[in-house]
Amino acid sequence: MGMHCGLKIDRLRVPEKQQRPVYEMENKKHVKFQGRLVLVGFGSVGQGSLPLLLRHIEMPKDRIVIVTGDERGKAEAEHYGIKFVVKPLTRDNYRAVLDPLIDKGDFLLNLSVDVGSAALIDLCYGKGVMYLDTCIEPWLGGYTDQSISPSRRSNYGQREEVLEMRRKRPQGGPTVIPTHGANPGLISHWVKQALVNLARDILGKTDIPQNRAQWAQLAMTLGVKVVHCAERDTQVANPRKQHGEFVNTWSVDGFVGEGSQPCELGWGSHEKHFPHDGRGHDYGCKAAIYLTRPGASVKVRSWTPDEGHYHGLLITHSEAISVSDYYTVREGDSILYRPTCHYAYHPCDDTVLSMHELAGRNWVGQEKRRIFMDEIYDGVDELGALLMGHAKGGYWYGSRLSVHEARKLAPFNNATSLQVAAGVTGGVIWAMENPERGILDPDDIDFQRVLEIASPYLGKQGGVYTDWTPLHERNHPFPEDLDTSDPWQFKNFRVM
Repeated sequence: MGMHCGLKIDRLRVPEKQQRPVYEMENKKHVKFQGRLVLVGFGSVGQGSLPLLLRHIEMPKDRIVIVTGDERGKAEAEHYGIKFVVKPLTRDNYRAVLDPLIDKGDFLLNLSVDVGSAALIDLCYGKGVMYLDTCIEPWLGGYTDQSISPSRRSNYGQREEVLEMRRKRPQGGPTVIPTHGANPGLISHWVKQALVNLARDILGKTDIPQNRAQWAQLAMTLGVKVVHCAERDTQVANPRKQHGEFVNTWSVDGFVGEGSQPCELGWGSHEKHFPHDGRGHDYGCKAAIYLTRPGASVKVRSWTPDEGHYHGLLITHSEAISVSDYYTVREGDSILYRPTCHYAYHPCDDTVLSMHELAGRNWVGQEKRRIFMDEIYDGVDELGALLMGHAKGGYWYGSRLSVHEARKLAPFNNATSLQVAAGVTGGVIWAMENPERGILDPDDIDFQRVLEIASPYLGKQGGVYTDWTPLHERNHPFPEDLDTSDPWQFKNFRVM
């Protein structure tokens, strides 16, 4: 997600000594693909994903083409001998540009910003072309267009637009998977693995649910009330953030865009305290709400194994909506159970400074933008699903990947981009193995197969129990008037 705004994004080159082939992954081919692969957009995620796709998909390089909006990534594409076309896609030209490049049985991998995902999905669906992206994007300016209601320009609204296509085409069609990177994407599979582990430890059950209804019933039986997409990024770089500069360990445009969007979260059936500036939606699944303020201005308490408890930003993400929707249990028109789900993101420290500066500029982006990549010298991205409210308290399952491990595993990556690239690769390969499944959320696909493909790139992956709750040490250093009857209710927002 995000806005280009015509601003230059700087990137330092890899020092010569780091260009030697030190990567440790085997070149295991998971699938043989006969079609063409078109990558739209080639920023940090595209550059990080290409080595994995080439490593694990058997196909000729001359059947791959990159279509992107600027020269970023050209050297990386040339390194692998991949055709690189600079042609920014717009509402007016996307069909003319893409039509000659894709046909039935091909694959369009959309890793761009400011390109309308729904338009590309509609094009691909009509031509029998498989599709995957890491988030559902509007056209340039769509996230902040005040002529469109906040509900319609939210991630909820974007997802409902795509689901409406599925409702109109109930008979399947080419596999289309929107929002499949790390989060959204892998986070949905970690939720399922966490539920399986909890069922084993709490209920003594090892059977894996076989459909959506069984998964939702399991979550309800276990008593899971809240799912945090809990992430703490500790990567550090030199040179650090400069005044008037926005830095990040993944897409700058994407983070500025989603941080400026309305705060969104899946809304659980147990919640009793509706936020004073909360709003519902009058269409679609109604599994989520939004707040009338930017997500990056809202802090929430969360927990990861290495960091412990921390303040995260409640950034809008599609998984918050799809997870709450997927695990809903209904009886007729009544909702018996639905978990609350939201992102709780503590980016690297220099990105926190960048976001603080952005907020002080009334959410008008900085003139300079830079992706931390080769200049990172240490740190870990700790990303996982934190399930709370069950009999064992809290359970976090996810990935703890250091930048040093990431650089051994694949070129053109840091810890953050490799987690996303692993999710992209797992989703693309699963789609190629299942080419006629129609439009799917990440929650709808085989979590075990995707994790089998992605796990070698995820560092220390596993689960950790915790007795932490959002009320931990809340009366220090000043007493608070808190309702302690249910620590899992979503309340006590903090505005940044």
